Amino acid sequence: MLTNVEHIGIAVRDLAGSNELFAKLLNVQPYKSESVESEGVTTSFFQINQTKIELLEATRPDSPIARFIEKKGEGIHHIAFEVEDILGEMERLKNEGFILLNETPKAGADNKLVCFLHPKSANGVLVELCQEKKKT
Repeated sequence: MLTNVEHIGIAVRDLAGSNELFAKLLNVQPYKSESVESEGVTTSFFQINQTKIELLEATRPDSPIARFIEKKGEGIHHIAFEVEDILGEMERLKNEGFILLNETPKAGADNKLVCFLHPKSANGVLVELCQEKKKT
């Protein structure tokens, strides 16, 4: 079950400059920045109450973010929903006819397991499912 909008992802060309812009806009500093090598991005997170904004800058020209910016320019890249059981939700959505971009959850930013749904199956919106990684 989807429990919350976890964050909105925004593709940017210049993370440092975008951090300054969003810090002014939101009147808060980013609380976290990290690289996700598997996706070829560096991310930065802002939070206001329960709302998170993730800025994403490509670290290599073949990354999904680089391709997105090349095709569409900077802007909203995805919306992420928090789930309690990512495997169960992936199975449910697959059975409902959604196209999963990955068959198993993978490590994402901000201590999350993630899975993406193909935009073709969600009215052109890239949807991310996020589950907090369990502490071991």
